[in-house]
This record gives sequence, C-alpha cells and structure tokens, in this order.
Amino acid sequence: MTTTSETLVRGREWLPEAQRIVVKVGSSSLTTIRGGISEKALAALVDTLADRANAGTEIVLVSSGAIAAGLAPLGLARRPKDLATQQAAASVGQGLLMARYTQAFAAHGVTVGQVLLTAEDLVRRTQYANAHRALERLLNLGVVPIVNENDTVATHEIRFGDNDRLAALVAHLVHADALVLLSDVDSVYTGPPSEGGVRIEHIRGPEDLDGVRIGSAGKAGVGTGGMATKVEAAGIAAGSGIPALVTSTAAAARALAGEDVGTWFSVSGRRKPVRLLWLAHLAATRGSLVLDDGAVRAVRHRHRSLLPAGVTAVSGDFEAGDPVELTDAAGAVIARGLVNFSAAELPAMLGRSTRELGRELGPEYERVVVHVDDLVLV
Repeated sequence: MTTTSETLVRGREWLPEAQRIVVKVGSSSLTTIRGGISEKALAALVDTLADRANAGTEIVLVSSGAIAAGLAPLGLARRPKDLATQQAAASVGQGLLMARYTQAFAAHGVTVGQVLLTAEDLVRRTQYANAHRALERLLNLGVVPIVNENDTVATHEIRFGDNDRLAALVAHLVHADALVLLSDVDSVYTGPPSEGGVRIEHIRGPEDLDGVRIGSAGKAGVGTGGMATKVEAAGIAAGSGIPALVTSTAAAARALAGEDVGTWFSVSGRRKPVRLLWLAHLAATRGSLVLDDGAVRAVRHRHRSLLPAGVTAVSGDFEAGDPVELTDAAGAVIARGLVNFSAAELPAMLGRSTRELGRELGPEYERVVVHVDDLVLV
C-alpha cells in the first residue's frame, strides 16, 4: 500500500508499478438490454484484473451494471427514469452481477467482496471512517472489493449520480496510486471521430480541454454517464493528487501494462479530504448563507471557520450537517460547507457572538456555523 501523500505513478508507463489501483467499468461494457449481463465481456475484464491482483497489486473495482442487469429479468426494455423502478432493478440486478463476479474471480483463486456506498457514507465522518476501515481490511486480506452505489436506497437528493464520480472519491478514500476509467470508448477525442475528432493522448490540466466536444451517455441507454462524466471524474482525481486514465474496457490489459492507450490525466493538484471533493463537485446544496464583508475575508483569504456573527441572512430548508452555499452580499458563491445548525435555528443567531449565544441558549450553541475543515472554496 502507498503510504506517502504523493503517488508513485507519474505517467501511464508507471502503471505497472502501481501498488493500489481503482478501476471503474461502465454498464455499457458489461451488459446489454436484451441479454442482461454479458458473460464474455465480464470474463475478459476479470481475467485482466485477476492476473494483476495475483501479481500483488491491490485492486478496487467500481462496477456499474446493477440496474442494467436487472432490466431483462424484470421485462424492462430500457433503463427506467423513475427512482422506484431504478431501485427495484438494482435490487434484482446487484445480486446477479455479484454472483457472476464471484464465480469469474474464483476461477483465478481471487476472493471478492461487495461494498455498496451512498454519498452520505463518504461525507458523514462516522460512515466515512467505517467505509475506509472496511475497504482497507478487505484489501489487507487480499480481497478485491467490488464497489457500487447503493441504488436500492439512494435518493435523488444525496447520490453520486454515476459511478465515474463515485470511483474518483473511492480512489481518494483508499489512497490509490491511480484511477482507471473503462467504457466502450478508447480515449477522449477532440470531437466525434466520425467528424474528424482525434485522440487526446495527455491532459495536463483543465485548459487542455478548451474547445473539446465531449459526448454524453451512449445509445445503449443502460448507463447514466458518458464521456462527459469520465472526463469530470478524471479531472476530480487529477486535480486532487491522483492521476487517471480514460480508455476502453477492451484495452484494459494494455492500459494496466503501461502501454500508450487512452487519455492520461496528469496530477494537477494536491490530495484533499474526500468530503471536500464531494462538496466541491457533487453536493446538492440545500440552502445558502449570506456573509458580511469581514466574514468573506475570513473565509476566503484567512481560511477561517464561519461564525454566526458574520452571517447576515439565511435561505433554504436544511438540517444540521447538510451542504449549503456561502455567498457574499452580492450573491456570488465563495464557498460550500456542511452547516452545524438547521435553517430554523440560524435566524435567531445572526450577527451574534458564540459567547453570547452560549450564555443565552446553552453551550451547544457556542459553536461555529461552518467549520473550516468542512468548507471548500469555489
């Protein structure tokens, strides 16, 4: 396992040296509308990953496909749009998917374990610690964790939305050396290849994507992502210290061998806590807090916690622990954070010191509104 804060993998040619890799595979690579799970595609992927695992690399597989695998058994022609039917399909499909993975990896002598996560598991401190501990223990025992969003219980209000972004956060959760995002497209292109788009071999930062036309979900209709979410996930990872490779499932073996396939995203920033990545890129905020000029300076320039004395107005409907936006007086968003009080509690606290609030309302009110550790500038 990597113990330093910097990755060992400085380029795609270093992937054979990686000690811990998170691999994400999309629904379109594993399933079809008519046939459910593609045994051939799944077996080919497992052959590649099991060989690497047996060579000593720790592999975490983030696998889509549960909802898609449940479509055929339920007699559904396309991925359902309503949440309840998605949850039903996931409930049926997740067991089928894990059964196939268990059987395929077992043929190589590799044990797998199922880990179902919700966004809340990577945001709330207790659940985050539990998820981290469970994954670490599985890896230490030589198990390949197979991770998916817990679609059966996930809600629209707090979810990853696609497994590409889930994979980026899991890569941080387990301190991976690299993230590999697999789909049915071999690289990021400057535009549709049918219209003359060419492969982008290397992305060093967001500016390299200026003018690039990136596609959405594919025609099969079994997934939620597409190249746009893969590029976003790779950018999230690279921007916070973990390099990423976007390529096709068919090229997985060559990719892990360090060959020149796919699009490589170089590290362009330092590692950050997972919940701050979620706040910055994925969180659906439930309200907003307006800050006075002094609080704006304290939060933005001095990296301080937000105190009730610096809040001038509150909007939205949120509870303690929910994500909110912090804005200046003109309404410009300067940060996002996890708030320590509900929307009902805050109005009586505005403009007052924590000492005064503690004396009048009790010691539980002698706290910051948003702690600096739960705050990210945007």
